[in-house]
Amino acid sequence: QECFVCRKSGAAITCSEMGCNRSFHLPCASEGGCVTQHLPHYRSFCYLHRPEQAVEAAPEANTKCTLCFTPVEEKLSYCTMVCPVCKYACFHRDCIQELALFSGSSCFQCPRCQDNQQFVFKMMIQGIQVPLR
Repeated sequence: QECFVCRKSGAAITCSEMGCNRSFHLPCASEGGCVTQHLPHYRSFCYLHRPEQAVEAAPEANTKCTLCFTPVEEKLSYCTMVCPVCKYACFHRDCIQELALFSGSSCFQCPRCQDNQQFVFKMMIQGIQVPLR
């Protein structure tokens, strides 16, 4: 298969959406806006079919990432996420992914409201990998 991101052959991951035949390499997934869910039912989605956050709150103007304190986009997007529990903590996808990898499943929580159950599950649906430890 040809990777729709880098256009090279050998793409082993195909979008889980029925009827979609987009394939990509795992290292190309982030660059292509793809989401890979590291849940009991391992699934991957291309940028057109990835799950979107079902949070009505969007970052206001001049909102900063709760983790790195640099500005986030003024809307939810692949790169800008919000805590699905408190709806106030905004962060970059890369920042929350780094926190998840550092914390592991036993310590990963919203940096603002400290919810660790609904937050972890919702982040995993959005493609944030949380190691079991």
